[in-house]
Amino acid sequence: MKRLIPIYGILFGLGHQVAWACDLCKKNQPKGFENITHGQGPTGNMDYIITWSAILLVIVTLFFSIKFLVRPREHEPDHIKNIVWDHNLREHGGQ
Repeated sequence: MKRLIPIYGILFGLGHQVAWACDLCKKNQPKGFENITHGQGPTGNMDYIITWSAILLVIVTLFFSIKFLVRPREHEPDHIKNIVWDHNLREHGGQ
């Protein structure tokens, strides 16, 4: 495992060079997307709607993921864990 750490470090260090757009692609991209990707950027309004919808969905998902990881509220009686435990305890003669 310790031998893999330098290899991962090198791959991580070199990986960001591949991820950024080249100078020609950077020049041809619309404003706001200059250094993100190679090739043609968004061409119409629908592309921007799809892109911003995906960004919004990721942000909302990240928010709720962090929220429920920090405060899962497992002590409430209607939490799924308590429903399953209560059902199994009653079914199998638990206390």
